[in-house]
Amino acid sequence: MKKNWTILLMGMVMAIGAEAVAVAADVRVFVRHEVADYTAWKKVYDDFEPTRKKMGVFYQSVHQSSDYSNDVTVIHDFHSPEQAKAFINSPNLKAAMEKAGVKGYPQIWSATKGKKH
Repeated sequence: MKKNWTILLMGMVMAIGAEAVAVAADVRVFVRHEVADYTAWKKVYDDFEPTRKKMGVFYQSVHQSSDYSNDVTVIHDFHSPEQAKAFINSPNLKAAMEKAGVKGYPQIWSATKGKKH
């Protein structure tokens, strides 16, 4: 019985470690935009999940302004700058954003993971 608990705990530690590695992105893209209706936007965003994954997004999070719920910031993590650039310039992404009710032009910026010295 003790051996089973040890194996279970080792598996949990390995899973937690793997999650920590997956969240440390090489490239993080931030997109901020206003949407016409958050609920409608979120449905389209969620439906776009398979395309995001296929285009290299391995971590994402959605944030709403505490003052205005239709002010949305989204974070997407990629393993390479090329994947991030292809995603940002994707006609599929542009079409999804239009369908989702994004108003005006989004603010898009990215940050790369710094090298250890």
